[in-house]
Amino acid sequence: MLSSSVLVLNRLYQPVHVTSVRRALILLYRGAARAVDEQYQTFDFESWAAMSAALHEEAIRTPNKRLRIPRVILLQAYDHLPRAKVRFSRLNIYARDKNTCQYCGRRPSRAELNLDHVVPRSLGGKTSWENVVCSCVPCNLKKGGRTPEQAGMRLRVVPVRPKWTPLFRSTPRTGPLYQQWLPFLNLSDLAYWNAELEGE
Repeated sequence: MLSSSVLVLNRLYQPVHVTSVRRALILLYRGAARAVDEQYQTFDFESWAAMSAALHEEAIRTPNKRLRIPRVILLQAYDHLPRAKVRFSRLNIYARDKNTCQYCGRRPSRAELNLDHVVPRSLGGKTSWENVVCSCVPCNLKKGGRTPEQAGMRLRVVPVRPKWTPLFRSTPRTGPLYQQWLPFLNLSDLAYWNAELEGE
């Protein structure tokens, strides 16, 4: 439970990061953050701890009581948005393309997916967001070293660089998207993978 996810907001209620419950409780205890409930009320550590956790299934036990898990915290002294770009990585491409082959539209298992250069490198294609897509192995073999037009195939979506969201800074361990996060997130950009690929 302590390693599950908490959405971090800046002072302007803009999402800036996803952290663990353990880290969120430390920030709350030190006074660097306040917990945000479903009615957008904020609480310092003492008032959050005083709330009854008995009715909430998401709680941790301390020696004296049950402490409700905060799913959203508000930083007290940070009002910026991080200037970050989404790393060009295999898993970020899978996330951008929703683990879907961009030629046939199938969603096979991750083991049956790979990356395809829309314009092959042998024809001058670059390794970039705009030229690499997720494809299934059969479509990749069918296309070979040709462009989609030469292979008689069509891309379902034109590949573009995705926009950064707080979830891009997270890791696959972040787990589920919590109901309490929804008012603060742009749901069109949910992805969160980090290992950088080498571009040209």
